[in-house]
Amino acid sequence: MLSFDEARSRLLDEVRALPDERVDVRDAVDRVLAHDLIATRPQPPFNYSAMDGYAVRASDLESSAPDGWPVVGESRTGGEVPAAMAAGTTVRIFTGAMIPAGADAVVMQEDVDRAGDRVVIRKAVAAGANIRRAGEDLSAGTVALERGTRIRPHSIAMLASLDSARVNVARRPVVAILSTGDELREVGEPDRPGSVIDCNGPALAALVRQCGAIPRALPFARDDLAATEAALMNALDGADVVVTVGGVSVGDHDVVKPALAAAGIVLDFWKVAIKPGKPIAIGRCGAKYFIGLPGNPASALLTFSLFGAPLLRALQGDRSARPAALPLPLAHDVRHATGRLEFARAALRVVDGAVTVDVFRNQASGAITTFAWADGFAMLPADRSDLREGEVVSFLRMSDV
Repeated sequence: MLSFDEARSRLLDEVRALPDERVDVRDAVDRVLAHDLIATRPQPPFNYSAMDGYAVRASDLESSAPDGWPVVGESRTGGEVPAAMAAGTTVRIFTGAMIPAGADAVVMQEDVDRAGDRVVIRKAVAAGANIRRAGEDLSAGTVALERGTRIRPHSIAMLASLDSARVNVARRPVVAILSTGDELREVGEPDRPGSVIDCNGPALAALVRQCGAIPRALPFARDDLAATEAALMNALDGADVVVTVGGVSVGDHDVVKPALAAAGIVLDFWKVAIKPGKPIAIGRCGAKYFIGLPGNPASALLTFSLFGAPLLRALQGDRSARPAALPLPLAHDVRHATGRLEFARAALRVVDGAVTVDVFRNQASGAITTFAWADGFAMLPADRSDLREGEVVSFLRMSDV
């Protein structure tokens, strides 16, 4: 069996991003930039006031003015460009308004007494006080967002401020999801003896969407070799990634693995030294990827999180395709079987002001309860069975996969 790191590297190291497309900035959330976004204008675009107050020349305030300074104009947001300001004068100014030529500071209105068209300034300021300079965030021609950045809602504000109405992003991968097994029934369908509700399909579709890809749920494939071959051929049509659930083990009715060759899918590897999810299968059919997941819900969702999610992000050119693990201390002693790296479902708890990892006792591969309650996975080393409270382990957050 391959180690986790070896298996993930074999899957991801040669992935190339899908072709890009141009989208409206309003539709760009959770898409991945296909090119560096270059600022075509400075940000901010002009010098403006960070406060309500009065624009001044800081050097004027070094001399006494018992009768105050004349107010010769006003600068407000959305107004005309203010006239240049002569020495020994002030201009009333509002937050966000353009700084008049000749001014180099703003005195807050709380530090000013005004009487008619004159102001007495009670507190001197240094040059540059309360002014946001043009280009202090970004100068024109610099990289605003790097290629491979996943656009978040907060990024939209920057894109809009740079007048980027449309951006180039990687195409969303299409993921065909094929659950297999005679026992399966859809959520809400009438129960029948021996049937099992398909909880994997809806959860995997949600994970696919979370990764910025497009899920395509297919009808169940029954435990029949010919039917499974036909279902795989259908799944490959129009998909970038085919994900099957169940049937990749070695049981008499596990027909997915023998059906792969007929569909033109070549396995790269099968079985990884992790727990749960050892019998995961990874392969290719030309430029299309195949991921065969175990049927048990915890195994299926974990292995997709570890391999499917980073693959989908890599196909979009996401430079953070591989989630970073956080070093965090255990909340209590943990005992587990050695031999394979275990991804144990766990919750994050705050104890005495510190974040700790609470590993759930129930780690059964069919237990969806602890999966639903978990914040992520504690990575328990393969060569040690006993870990002590306070010992630091690597923790993968579900929100990062």
